[in-house]
Amino acid sequence: MFKVNISHKGKTIKFDEVDNEELIDKHIGDKISGSEINAELAGYDLEITGTSDKAGFPGLKEHKGPGLKKVLLTRGKGMWDNRKGVRLRKTIRGDTISADTVQINTNVLKEGTKKFETFAKKEEKSEEKAE
Repeated sequence: MFKVNISHKGKTIKFDEVDNEELIDKHIGDKISGSEINAELAGYDLEITGTSDKAGFPGLKEHKGPGLKKVLLTRGKGMWDNRKGVRLRKTIRGDTISADTVQINTNVLKEGTKKFETFAKKEEKSEEKAE
């Protein structure tokens, strides 16, 4: 079960319960069809831009495989210490989606027949009702 965030032109929609086993073994940077996420997204082309696992470790494109790795990082993804010259050893996950992945971030490459704004408006209305 995955949480999928889809962003397009500054707007983001979230699908909380995507249960598609075809997403396993995909990599960051791969292109997928929108219908793999939800039937309403038919015709959309999406690019996987990032992942997070069950412990919150980010997936980095530079490191292959689904496993955890301890790497030496400077500023950038997975490293939030902005002091000059600081390098820290951080735990990250590789670029492959596995059963341990919880969140998948994607970006729209091509819109389908349904406009993205209609999904974003539905999202805003459901958030207003929840409050």
